[in-house]
Amino acid sequence: MGIKAALPRYELFLYSAVLGVALIWAGSWISEASSENVNKKTFKESVKPGWHYFGRKMDAADFEWMMWFSTFRNHILFALVGHVIFAKIFTIIAPKHRSLIFGMYGGLAVLVTMGWTFMALVLSHCIILYSVALVKKKWMCFAAGLSTLASIKLEPYNSWQEALVTGSFDLQDVLFYGGCGFSIMRCMSFALENCEKKDGNYTFCDLLKYNFYLPFFFFGPIMTFDRYHVQANNTQLTRKEREMWNITTKALLHLGVILVVDVFFHYLYILTIPSDMKLVTKLSDWCLAGLAYSNLVYDWVKAAVMFGVINTVATLDHLDPPQPPKCITMLYVFAETHFDRGINDWLCKYVYDYIGCDHDNIFKELLATICTFAVTTLWLGPCELVYIWSFFNCFGLNFELWVAKFFSLPPFSMIEGSMGEAMSRRIRGVFNAANFWAIVLYNVLSLNSLEFAKTVGRRLIFKGFPLSTLSVLFVTYCGVQLVKERERQQALQEEPEPATPVDGAKEKAE
Repeated sequence: MGIKAALPRYELFLYSAVLGVALIWAGSWISEASSENVNKKTFKESVKPGWHYFGRKMDAADFEWMMWFSTFRNHILFALVGHVIFAKIFTIIAPKHRSLIFGMYGGLAVLVTMGWTFMALVLSHCIILYSVALVKKKWMCFAAGLSTLASIKLEPYNSWQEALVTGSFDLQDVLFYGGCGFSIMRCMSFALENCEKKDGNYTFCDLLKYNFYLPFFFFGPIMTFDRYHVQANNTQLTRKEREMWNITTKALLHLGVILVVDVFFHYLYILTIPSDMKLVTKLSDWCLAGLAYSNLVYDWVKAAVMFGVINTVATLDHLDPPQPPKCITMLYVFAETHFDRGINDWLCKYVYDYIGCDHDNIFKELLATICTFAVTTLWLGPCELVYIWSFFNCFGLNFELWVAKFFSLPPFSMIEGSMGEAMSRRIRGVFNAANFWAIVLYNVLSLNSLEFAKTVGRRLIFKGFPLSTLSVLFVTYCGVQLVKERERQQALQEEPEPATPVDGAKEKAE
């Protein structure tokens, strides 16, 4: 209820003004903390010299961002540009065999980059899971796949396998875990889709062509086998109207975002500050709230840009890859929270939706979420922090369903039905605002540290009550209402226009 409920324009303007002032206010606190502590000893490891014309140092705490857009930028760019050129040439020459060309180029690139021992290890995973796929038993595919995944995530098996492929450059360990992890998940997708195939089996060559598509190989995203197989073997290669313009626009947008993030890193040390707990305890409540929120926003931006770059290459190959995740600012329910849409789609297709069905039954939903987060825990690498993250996000997802079920019962449903849609939207917005901060706190612990998340929680919920608590919730409420307004307008645009009497008469005549 309330999706079509419109709020007065002056009310929405007030929400926009409050949110804008609050973001500037929190940003000024973070900027001040960054400037005053730039030369601290605890900052030396992560705050490095930046662009000299800014005259400021840069927050370089995120290894993944620096790897992509600074340290190994040229290597990654060279590999992706090489793939684009190679793929384009052979798509024109032999469009029927382009999936084979993709796989051959990717396999060769992996072999040259990582060596024959890594290639042999990946091929052994493929052979194991292909052999199990021929049995066409889903439980066997899951058992084999998860056991193989555990072998690179748990000691001592992961250290033993990593020792086989040690190399001479810094990025090799990152490529090892990324390449093996994504490869196993793709092989599981292949095995599970083969179980659904009624006539015969997919070939081992189909698996290799799917697995060694270079843009997805090391860093994802994961595209399920059924989608990739159809799209990569499509010979009707046509572009939609203005598609190349949209691809170019997105590429330029990603470049612009990269530059903006680099500028922000010179003035807002949002990644380094949370690592200094002595400094964190001295910061204001608004500064802490801004740090927690900005860390999640940054993680979304990073995922959107990195997957966006890869997706641009995949789109040039006439593929429809998984889209970047939904912006954290737009999230106020756990059901839509994810930072990797490829993994999210994989988990939903093979675990969450398969077990939970329509997600209306409380017990099925509980089992589905437990199984989903169990697989996610193994994927991320079991450790105390991941256990805590999985537990709270699993609880949050189920708690949403419990609350929705509870308030759908009389007399609550009758009370909501008797009030206006606009008032219902406002009341739901209060609960959504509290839920938003639950999402932030449950996820910021995996991005920074458990101690930082606990500090933010204590300050905003207990020590800052009532002033900081209520003011932060009010600002969040304003943001939630603006998001709901955007969703309302999108829903209205997507609704089909009602047929006129003349149109109806024409249809009957036809």
